[in-house]
Amino acid sequence: MSDGVLKKKLGLVDLTLLGVGSMIGSGWLYAALTTSGYAGSLSGYAWALGAVMVLLIGLVFAELGASIPRAGGFVRYPNFTHGNLVGFVIGFSALLAYTSTAGVEVEAVRQYAMYWWPALGQASTGNPTTLGFVMQILLLVFFFALNYWSVNVFGRINTIVTAIKFIVPIIAIVTFFTFYKGANMDIPATHPGGIHGVFSSLTGAGIVFAYLGFRQAVDFAGEAKNPQRNVPIAIILAMAISFVVYILLQFSFMGAIPTDLLNANGWHGMETIFRSPYADLARSLGLVWLINLILVDAVISPAGTGNIYLAGASRVIFAWAKNGYLFKVFGKVDPKSGVPRGALWLSLILAIAWTLPSEFQVWGGLIAAVTSANVLTYMPGPISAAAFRARRPDLKRPFLLPAFVIISPLAFIASTLLIYWSGWSVDELLLPLLIIAWVGYAIFGKKDSDQGDIKRAIWLLVYYIALLILSYFGTYGGKGYISSPLDSVLLTAVALITYYWGVSACYDKPLIPDEADEHQVEYIDVPAAKTA
Repeated sequence: MSDGVLKKKLGLVDLTLLGVGSMIGSGWLYAALTTSGYAGSLSGYAWALGAVMVLLIGLVFAELGASIPRAGGFVRYPNFTHGNLVGFVIGFSALLAYTSTAGVEVEAVRQYAMYWWPALGQASTGNPTTLGFVMQILLLVFFFALNYWSVNVFGRINTIVTAIKFIVPIIAIVTFFTFYKGANMDIPATHPGGIHGVFSSLTGAGIVFAYLGFRQAVDFAGEAKNPQRNVPIAIILAMAISFVVYILLQFSFMGAIPTDLLNANGWHGMETIFRSPYADLARSLGLVWLINLILVDAVISPAGTGNIYLAGASRVIFAWAKNGYLFKVFGKVDPKSGVPRGALWLSLILAIAWTLPSEFQVWGGLIAAVTSANVLTYMPGPISAAAFRARRPDLKRPFLLPAFVIISPLAFIASTLLIYWSGWSVDELLLPLLIIAWVGYAIFGKKDSDQGDIKRAIWLLVYYIALLILSYFGTYGGKGYISSPLDSVLLTAVALITYYWGVSACYDKPLIPDEADEHQVEYIDVPAAKTA
């Protein structure tokens, strides 16, 4: 493969629809049901809180993406500000997060397709059969083919698919609101319900997962026309559009459930009644025409999102290779198509691996783990942004985030709380993996010439260990030795200490490689006073 360059083909509409197309995927098919199981009538507050927390993170990356537009930017920025060790660990987290999301989406397609073709899953659990696994893998191969030929074709296909994806949710919203019963909102949730249920639903019910598509504008910034203007606008527009759609879906779904069915089973019990939530709700209301419409969209929506995330995963792998952590073939771009084809092949292989048999078989089982892995990838963004603000005041910032000194640490606190609210069952799997990755690279990995990698990365190791300890002793699946809200207060304190420590630990002068020569990356430490 000869070395080409990423082609700048994506406009504001393309970037916005990449975000919206990522958000309106499997989330709309399942999140209303799972959220009501956690939070009941408080579900609206959960969607609003999730939107605010993700928007805080998105605004920080809007400044980064506008000032430093790079493919796979989430992986690049920590490397620019803190060096190889931090960059490697965040890249490892991103590799877990991005490659798993396409698998989640094809899992959603298969689960809804069981309504037509029961042989795709086991009747008792919903887990995929051998035929179901084959279907999921073939879908991923199809996404691969769509992405392989050109970024321009990819952008056009996504624009068309996203436009189609809006139609069915809007029809469902209008139709279900005609069956709205206000009495349903008086029935409390018990799993766990209350404010604890609101917090748990953000990760466990798929709310934050549904919003994570904001990142697409950052991931594809290297292929965007006028990214300095379009990246921040696309992030804000995609978040606003998706929030409105999701809040309307939530209340139309909850209000339309037959009250006698809800009284008999409760909000949490509805998850055993409605395996294909919107299709089953339409059936309970006798809306046969809507069942078929929803089932068609149940293939289009998550399939379109899976297509986007497979492309996004290839950009992350491409960025990781550019940082020097993978073979050079994964950091090359096909000159004719403008696609990083080597990275795309690897993203396909890893996405298929996520669909293979495991303890997380169905959509709901994967969501908390995938959400937490994604948030762990975004977590260093506010620190990198603050490091650039402090050490590179000369950097051109077309989008200057207002009230940065408040919003940036709040974004880091939001990330920390979301990881904690994912629960011990998730944190005990992900955090030790990242700790091992940190230690392994510190011992065996390539160091910067100034040998300061470990010093610039200690804050990250301490942060992971502190999170792991608090999760174990906390109330979200842990031992419960630290009660609520004390656990959240302690997490906030840990987050603030880590934030300012991480900012102070960065390079004295982070250098940003030129887009045309990204393999020649070097960083210079000079006294901070000389960088002004």
